[in-house]
Amino acid sequence: MHLLNLGILAHVDAGKTSLTERLLHSAGVIDTVGSVDAGSTRTDTLALERQRGITIKAAVVSFPVGEITVNLIDTPGHPDFIAEVERVLGVLDGAVLVVSAVEGVQAQTRILMRTLRRLGIPTLIFVNKIDRRGARYDDVVRAVAERLTASVVPMGTTTGLGTPHASFSPGLRPAALDVLTRYDEDLLAAYVDGEVHPARLRKALIDCTRQGSVHPVYAGSAVTGAGVDALVRGIEELLPAADGDPTGPVSGTVFKVERGPAGEKVAYARFFSGTLRTRDRIPFGTTGQHGKVTAISVFDGGTDTRRDEVEAGRIALLRGLPDIRVGDSIGTPRTTRGHHFAPPTLETVVVPGRDTDRRHLHQALTQLAEQDPLIGLRHDETRRETSVSLYGEVQKEVLQATLAAEYGLDVTFRGTTPLCIERPSGSGAAFELIDKAPNPFLATVGLRVDPAPVGSGVAFRLEVELGSMPYAFFRAVEDTVRESLGQGLRGWAVTDLTVTMTHSGYYPRQSHAHQGFDKSMSSTGYDFRGLTPLVLADALRRAGTQVHEPMHRFHLEVPADTLGALLPALTAQRAVPESTDTRGPLAHVEGVVPAARVHALEQQLPGLTRGEAEWESAFDHYAAVLHGTVPRRPRTDHNPLNRKEYLLSVMRRVGG
Repeated sequence: MHLLNLGILAHVDAGKTSLTERLLHSAGVIDTVGSVDAGSTRTDTLALERQRGITIKAAVVSFPVGEITVNLIDTPGHPDFIAEVERVLGVLDGAVLVVSAVEGVQAQTRILMRTLRRLGIPTLIFVNKIDRRGARYDDVVRAVAERLTASVVPMGTTTGLGTPHASFSPGLRPAALDVLTRYDEDLLAAYVDGEVHPARLRKALIDCTRQGSVHPVYAGSAVTGAGVDALVRGIEELLPAADGDPTGPVSGTVFKVERGPAGEKVAYARFFSGTLRTRDRIPFGTTGQHGKVTAISVFDGGTDTRRDEVEAGRIALLRGLPDIRVGDSIGTPRTTRGHHFAPPTLETVVVPGRDTDRRHLHQALTQLAEQDPLIGLRHDETRRETSVSLYGEVQKEVLQATLAAEYGLDVTFRGTTPLCIERPSGSGAAFELIDKAPNPFLATVGLRVDPAPVGSGVAFRLEVELGSMPYAFFRAVEDTVRESLGQGLRGWAVTDLTVTMTHSGYYPRQSHAHQGFDKSMSSTGYDFRGLTPLVLADALRRAGTQVHEPMHRFHLEVPADTLGALLPALTAQRAVPESTDTRGPLAHVEGVVPAARVHALEQQLPGLTRGEAEWESAFDHYAAVLHGTVPRRPRTDHNPLNRKEYLLSVMRRVGG
């Protein structure tokens, strides 16, 4: 039996989860279609998902379609949970993008479609809710062609739009030939010769869809079931089955991690090659860790079933790997596509309630961060505070509710602030020599900081001989440099720079006669880890750093007659409109706005535009803060910028 790993993606409230329920029902996996409003759906298992009626975590269910077993992955639609969608994209063979027949193409729909096309993931489009009042089909298809992709092939016609009796009649329209001949030269030649047979047209449709060149468009209603049978036939016929050599080296990717009933980690992994068996010891992650798989479950017949092995193409649940993390490779690392969406650009401090145990809160937040690597934690031991990075305000509500429901912890949050970065303004160098005041460490370290191209991250280089001292000491310096760059001169992470080690020196292992190793006469890793932050801080001071704030690029579609009130509001929020284009009754505004101002601007738009604004924004770049107060971030380390304070803290820790 063939396998197909299928993603359901859409803008929030377009009906993804309802469509998943209908697909499961049509396949006979469930007897009754669950309701999002009633909180009875198969995939929204979290209490908060049922309460709010939105999908927060990706969920996997399976069902048979003819000779194919479909592993269907229902993904979140809200922009705040785009990281959850990102992890799913890397394991898909095909996708169904759901568009509402009432609301049409939304901002999130455009972001998702751009990504699906960039990755070449074969995608069908399903226009849902044709039974709702105000439903449109042809208009939505035109909007999809204009705003998402011109390569759309309508797969039928609708009747009774906007009524409970709305239906979809499958059948290729004549316009399909125009689209398909753009991508199939043989079909074009047959068309010129007047020999286009229906079977040849169908073959071209299958080939072009599986290549990701064209996107068939179906319509229907997840509530009434109209058009769903046609969509199922399209899934079976048009999307490619999972491939992979089950006899090759084991290679998989973890896209989700959750906790089992006993608190054990359960990893969701897609396998691209090889066969993994229970009790196999397998490498995973980026640091060469190994672990023994104690149990394997695969998805079959609507649920996960225990098996002794999982082969290429399947998605499996793995137990027995306590250190596994989302994004880890299993076995032979696969060439990754990298991140498709921007990292979080906002941060907030978690404030525990009066009766909340801080230790339990720390453990709970750490467990939640394990499940979402793009949501980072930052612990400040001095202030006894924990900060969490976010995409948006809804995540705060979800995090608060999750901590209360799953861990019994009461928390609130401080105001959201932007996550800035620092970049070096120039070059700077510093060094300290062994046994030369004021250096108290048995180590020589010299470092030079140089600016690097935007987006290059952090690079570490050597200008000293690799054999001039033990490799472990070089590694201690590099690791400490990378860790210390997490907090620059103003507390933000420093990036886009090259750090070069210019000086090195150490004392070899020494001992007194007839006695053991004397640490006071010999260099250790502690000396290099202790000295490096001081040298790096001096080098950064000499280089100088510039704080950069995250900026979003926005696209705004509004009634043209509201521009007069809108533009001053944009300026007040430090947005910079770069282009304004009026087309008939609508105006399109594009520009950039600080990430810190996006939420406030989104709240103002309905009142300024009679509720007719369509807003789309996403992280675009970091811009230097040139005016006003330069934002600072409290330090959470031993503060090497203050030498006396740093040495007191480090020496006290070692002495203790």
